[in-house]
Amino acid sequence: MASVFKTRSRGHHPTAVLSLSLSLSPIYSISMGSVFGSTAKSKEEIETALSKVKEIIDSNPVVVFSKTYCGYCKQVKQLLSKLGATYKVVELDEENDGSEMQQALAELTGQGTVPNVFIGEKHIGGCDAVLQKHQRGELVPLLTEAGAIGKQLPSAVSKCTQDR
Repeated sequence: MASVFKTRSRGHHPTAVLSLSLSLSPIYSISMGSVFGSTAKSKEEIETALSKVKEIIDSNPVVVFSKTYCGYCKQVKQLLSKLGATYKVVELDEENDGSEMQQALAELTGQGTVPNVFIGEKHIGGCDAVLQKHQRGELVPLLTEAGAIGKQLPSAVSKCTQDR
């Protein structure tokens, strides 16, 4: 372990800056955040979270791994709602093992950010990927194929049905 302390002077109040690097055995991962608050995540915790993530993905036609305060997550959820899709939201910031789940998602998909979207058990990506698929006309067919929305009726047939 190496620590470097530097002192900067701001006006009359010096500010200490801490730079820290840790090296641990391969079964632990640690970040600055975990040094000052949470605990290191073991491989076992991540594997348990990975099993949970896979079970959620396998059990739902559409899954949005999200955080409550994320604007990009809100955009994806609003779009799916507007399209009438049935989807499961997992708010990682409200889950006891949310950080482990996010790390498991990063290992599974290569994407460490939210939203992390799955449709029909396939990884779609984040907000940009979902919006691009929608703009290209590819999102509704994916949602339909996954069973998240019903078959789209032509508007004329739909109107006739409603008038009866």
